[in-house]
Amino acid sequence: MVEVYFNVRRDLLVVKKGLPVPAVSAQGKWRKSKKRVVRVSEEIRQAVQSHGYYMRKLSDLKKN
Repeated sequence: MVEVYFNVRRDLLVVKKGLPVPAVSAQGKWRKSKKRVVRVSEEIRQAVQSHGYYMRKLSDLKKN
């Protein structure tokens, strides 16, 4: 299972359940999403397994 966090700029952070928010994402305050996550994409799942977290900026999504 994973936990999903958002910051004030609506950037996305996905972390394995029970792990603390990584130091790499220390930019600003992260709020935990109140919605339950049932499924994540394969890209996110692989990143969480290898690094322990997945982070995406909203600006990266808008460029595509």
